[in-house]
Amino acid sequence: MTKENVKTTELPKEVLMAAWAIALGAIAPMLDSTMVNIAIDQLTHDFNTTLNIIQWAITGYVLALAMAVPISGWLMNKFNSKKIFIGAVILFGVISILVGVSWNISSFIFFRLLQGFSAGVITTLMFTLLVKTAGKDHLGKVMAIVSTPMIFGPILGPVLGGFIVQGASWQWIFFINVFIVLIAAPVMMKTIPDFEPFNKENKLDLFGIINLSSMSGALIYGITRAAEHATFNNNETILWVGIGVGLAVIYMAYNLIRKNQTVLPMSLFTYKSFAASSAGLFMANIALMGPMLILPLFFQNFRHFTAIETAVALIPQGVGMLVTRPLLGKMIDKIGPKYVVIVSLFLSLIGSIPLIFISDKTSMIWISVILFIRGASIGGISLPLTSEAYTGLDSTQLPEASVGINMIENLGSSFGSAIIATVVATVIQGLQPTVINELKGYHAGFLLSSVILVIILVPSLYLTNKRNA
Repeated sequence: MTKENVKTTELPKEVLMAAWAIALGAIAPMLDSTMVNIAIDQLTHDFNTTLNIIQWAITGYVLALAMAVPISGWLMNKFNSKKIFIGAVILFGVISILVGVSWNISSFIFFRLLQGFSAGVITTLMFTLLVKTAGKDHLGKVMAIVSTPMIFGPILGPVLGGFIVQGASWQWIFFINVFIVLIAAPVMMKTIPDFEPFNKENKLDLFGIINLSSMSGALIYGITRAAEHATFNNNETILWVGIGVGLAVIYMAYNLIRKNQTVLPMSLFTYKSFAASSAGLFMANIALMGPMLILPLFFQNFRHFTAIETAVALIPQGVGMLVTRPLLGKMIDKIGPKYVVIVSLFLSLIGSIPLIFISDKTSMIWISVILFIRGASIGGISLPLTSEAYTGLDSTQLPEASVGINMIENLGSSFGSAIIATVVATVIQGLQPTVINELKGYHAGFLLSSVILVIILVPSLYLTNKRNA
C-alpha cells in the first residue's frame, strides 16, 4: 500500500521533462520584461528622446501582451498548441533581434509591441499546456516548476540587465534572448508532447476577441495614466477606464446573447473554484506586485543605492520565493490550495507589516530577513490560486479559463502598480520634501498592500481542501 502511494505521488519523467521544457521557453519573456527597465537612461540618451516617450515602449509591451491573451485562446482551440507555443518562442527571439537593431525610437516602440504580443501568446499557452500535461494529480508540483522563470525574472533580470548595460550596450539585453531561444527550441521540440486542438469546431469569436483586447488595453492604459498623474481623478484615467468598463458591460451582454459561446464564457465564473481564484489572483497581484514598484525606489531614494546595488538588495526576496517553491507544489497536491493560501497569507503579513515602519536607518540585515519572509510567501499565494482556477473544468474549457486568468492577472498587476504609486504620490503631495514626509508615502503604500492581503482571506475560504475530500 505504501509503495503504491509513493508511486502515484511521483511525477512521471516525461511530464517532468515537458514541464521544464515549457518553463525554459518562458524564460526569455520573463527576463526581458525586467531587464529593459535598467536600460531606460541609456535608451533615452541613444534615441535622443524623453522619458515619457521611452515609457511607451514599456507600456506598449504590456498592452500588446494583454491584447494577445484572447487571441491565444482561439489559437489553442484551432491548432496544435505545441506548435503555436514553440512558434511564439521562436518569433520572440526573431523580434528581439529587430528590437536590438532599431534605428530610431519609433521602430523601437513598434518592435516592442510585436515582442509583447508574442510574449502574451507564450504566457497564456504556458499554463494551459501544463494543466493538460500534468493532470489534476500532479498540477501543484508542475505549476511550481513552470513558474520558476517568474522567479528568475525578478531575481536575475535587473542584475543581469545592469551588468549588460554597463559592460556592453542596451542592444545586448535583447540579443541575449536569441541564445536562450536557440537552446530552448530544440529541447521543446523533443520533449513537449503534441496537443490536439482543444475544440476545433470552435469558431473565431472576432467580436469577443476585439472587445476583450480593447477592454484590457483601455483599462491598463487608463490605470497607467493614473500613476503618471499621481491621482485617479484625472481626465485621461476617467476617460480610458470609463471606456474599459463600458466595453466590459457590452461584452457581458454579448456573452448573454451568444449563450456563453464566446472567447471567454461568463459561465466559467459559476464554478466556485474559478470565481474564488479569479478574485484572489486579482487582489494578490495588487498586494504583491504593487510593492515591487516602490521597493526599488525606496533603496534608490533613501539608501542612495545604484541600480545594481538595488537589484542585489532585492535578492533575498527572490531567494525566499525559490526556497519554498518545491515544497509548495507537494503541499498543494497533498492538502489542497485552501490551507496553503491561508498559511501563506499570514506569512506574507509577517513580511509586509514591518515595511509600514521602515526608515532610512533600518538595518539592511533586518530588511533582508523581512524580504526573505515576504518572498517565501508569494508563491504560496499565487501558485495555489492559479492551479485552483482549473479545478473541476473540462479539458475543452482550458483555453477559455487561461484567457480569463491571464487577463485578471494582467489587470491586477497593472492596477497594483498604479494604485500603490498613486497612493505614495498623493500622501506626500503638498508636504515639505523631508525624508520623514516622503517615507509617509511609502508607508501608506505598504499599508494598503497589507490590508488587501487580509481581504484575500475571504476568497481563500472557498478554495479546495483535499483533507476533507
